[in-house]
Amino acid sequence: MADNSTVNQQVTDAVTQTNVTVLGESPAQALSTLYQMATHASGMALQNSVSNQQNLNQLNPAIISEAIKIIKG
Repeated sequence: MADNSTVNQQVTDAVTQTNVTVLGESPAQALSTLYQMATHASGMALQNSVSNQQNLNQLNPAIISEAIKIIKG
C-alpha cells in the first residue's frame, strides 16, 4: 500500500519514527504520572493528619474541663 501512495517516503519515515518514539516513551510517562499522584496523595494524607491533631489540641482544654466538672459533680 505504501508503494501505491504518492506521499514521499521521507514523510512516512518521519511519521513512523514519531509514532515509535511516542509508543516507546508511554510506559515511562505513565509510571511517572502514577508516582507523582501517589506522592501527592501521601502528602495530602499527612497534611490532613496534622490538621486533625491541631484541631484536637484546641479541643482538649474544653474536654478536660468538662471531665473535671463531671468528676467534681
